[in-house]
Amino acid sequence: MNPKIIIVDDEYNARFAMKKALSKEKYQIEEAENGLVALEKIPVFHPDIAFLDLNMPQMDGITALQKINELENPPLVIVVTAHGSEKIAVESMKKGAYDYIAKPYDVEELRIITRNALEKLSLVRENIQLKEKINLQDSFGELIGESKEMQSVYDMIEKVANTDVTVLITGENGTGKELVAREIHKRSSRTKGKFVPLNCASVPENLIESELFGTEKGAFTDARERKGKLEEANKGTLFLDEIGDMGLNMQAKVLRVLNDRIFERLGGNTSIQADVRFISATNKDLDIEIEEENFREDLYYRIKVVDIVMPPLRERATDIPLLTEHFLKLFCKKHKKNIEAITPKGLQLLMDYCWPGNVRELKNTIEKMVVLADSTLIDEHDLPENIVQGNVKKSYSFPSSDKVLNLWQNYINTNKVSFKNAKRAFVREFEKVFIVEKLKKHQGNITQTANTLGIPRQSLQQKLRELAINAREFTKEQ
Repeated sequence: MNPKIIIVDDEYNARFAMKKALSKEKYQIEEAENGLVALEKIPVFHPDIAFLDLNMPQMDGITALQKINELENPPLVIVVTAHGSEKIAVESMKKGAYDYIAKPYDVEELRIITRNALEKLSLVRENIQLKEKINLQDSFGELIGESKEMQSVYDMIEKVANTDVTVLITGENGTGKELVAREIHKRSSRTKGKFVPLNCASVPENLIESELFGTEKGAFTDARERKGKLEEANKGTLFLDEIGDMGLNMQAKVLRVLNDRIFERLGGNTSIQADVRFISATNKDLDIEIEEENFREDLYYRIKVVDIVMPPLRERATDIPLLTEHFLKLFCKKHKKNIEAITPKGLQLLMDYCWPGNVRELKNTIEKMVVLADSTLIDEHDLPENIVQGNVKKSYSFPSSDKVLNLWQNYINTNKVSFKNAKRAFVREFEKVFIVEKLKKHQGNITQTANTLGIPRQSLQQKLRELAINAREFTKEQ
């Protein structure tokens, strides 16, 4: 539908001239000879823009402006004033006008100010729609997205929340694994208990046992009686983040708790009941970790009665507008900035970027742009250079089959490389060639490629990270 404009001016010739100047743009144009008539027509015509002359009989322009802005879904008002009355026009902008134009105006100036107003209106409406969509997702706490990938995650949360089964959440760093764990806890029967997180990668191996089980006085030098995370989480949820980084010795102790539901503090001999729900998360492929003897297979099956896979942001790019709007609102409030939206071109660049740091990287990027923004709109020039440059197609040079065979021959003819290292290097080069060819065939679709390779999708994602392969380089758009 073509944009609608109402011209409010008591002079017929002025209305006629403006209508003629704008008619080439195929706008729907209505006229009103004074403010009272305009107030009758606007609720019926629903204009996008109102050109409002300030000097009119019966109702002056300033009064008309105030009454127009009191209407439901008012148009953007551009006041029209005589040359030399710019001070009055500026005052009207303080009372809610979008902009002003002085008579006599240049026709091209009129057209530009109209286009600018319509672009702003489009952004504002898009902003409102995004906020409405975000509100629909409030039932899932801080998890935002309407893509089919996220809907699948929401469905799994709903199904497992009111059970007490162990859940393993997998996905790349920054995808929101802890948010999923918190949402499961919040919706469970244990919601009155604590949600206690423990990052297994951030605690030194010699301290993780005391962190988890607590200590008795005298357990070691300067040790005091202290509850561990398991006791803190009593009747609640224990979240073992990055469990793939836990040492084998500690894995055995966690397995015992899962099996027997009892534990002892470090240095103690009194058994304590573990009335706790276990949720774990990792960014590693635990199948590979088991194969390489870094993770216990029996523990693996105990912690993943149900598994939830968090999709990387690049695979749910349609959620980026929602996430961007959410973070924009969050950081505008935090930093006391007034930024209305990101321009369509800027938003498209955000959607095209591969986001190796996922939602966490997007969040940090939006905060940076909010802090540094000088205007009420963020455009492509405000985006960090790495995001703009990241959308330029890269030139990959993957090894040919001949190169793989030559590499193999070189390793056979040398005595300096061990069998294990030679095998590892050869397999790595082979995997690059094989996986890239399959990605090309399926135009970068990870699910289809994983099916063809006969491996889990999560395993393929892990392998792509290890081999530094970006599946987006093989999509149709490229």
